[in-house]
Amino acid sequence: MDYNLTVGASHTAEKLVGQHDTAAHMGSGTVEVFATPAMILLMELAARNAVQSHLPEGSTTVGTVVNVQHLSATPLGAKVAATAVLTGIDGRKLTFKIEASDENGVIGRGTHERAIIDIERFMARLAK
Repeated sequence: MDYNLTVGASHTAEKLVGQHDTAAHMGSGTVEVFATPAMILLMELAARNAVQSHLPEGSTTVGTVVNVQHLSATPLGAKVAATAVLTGIDGRKLTFKIEASDENGVIGRGTHERAIIDIERFMARLAK
């Protein structure tokens, strides 16, 4: 199936680091800084949004692989932006280059894969 996707499609998702985004709150650490799971979530959101509007109704993507480095800490209240760029299309498998930054520069980077699914079929299989 042709999904009308083009390598190079991109999206940037942004947020202010709040209390619920910290490593201490999420349990991934004990300090009040932007948590790695929160960074990954923002990266996945950017990747999903880079392609979602091009997919047929009833389709979406699900994350399947995340390979990232968290390079620098970000404090509460800071603005974080994550950008995903579609770098590969192999049938239903999509590959992205992902990078997150705050006001001081790059805080994380890596790659991410997502699979295109038909939501109704996916949920029906899950119910079995």
